Amino acid sequence: QVRLVESGGGLVQAGGSLRLSCEVSGRSLSDYTMAWFRQAPGKEREFVASISASGMSLTYADPVKGRATISKDEAKSAMNLQMNSLKPEDTAVYYCAADYATFRGRSRHEYVYWGQGTQVTVSS
Repeated sequence: QVRLVESGGGLVQAGGSLRLSCEVSGRSLSDYTMAWFRQAPGKEREFVASISASGMSLTYADPVKGRATISKDEAKSAMNLQMNSLKPEDTAVYYCAADYATFRGRSRHEYVYWGQGTQVTVSS
């Protein structure tokens, strides 16, 4: 069984930065494609970024492209999302997701394992 635990959320001013982490327990990080999704109040959960099992393929949603960097830290068994130049529209609960596959796409239905989420609030 895989367990995902997010951390790093909080309140930040527009233009600031945050680093979200997702600690993975139960299996090797290199076996999983992992992703970040977010859900704002009243909206659908949307894809933010993903990293393939090997770490070689990175995918970003257009709203965060150029401002976000997704990475894996095998030594810490964690996946990270560095977000810069934050905007109020980035405010959401951010979820870590994983699936036992070499590659997955942008649909939340492709991911089996989910964390509980961490709140990110960007003030204007």
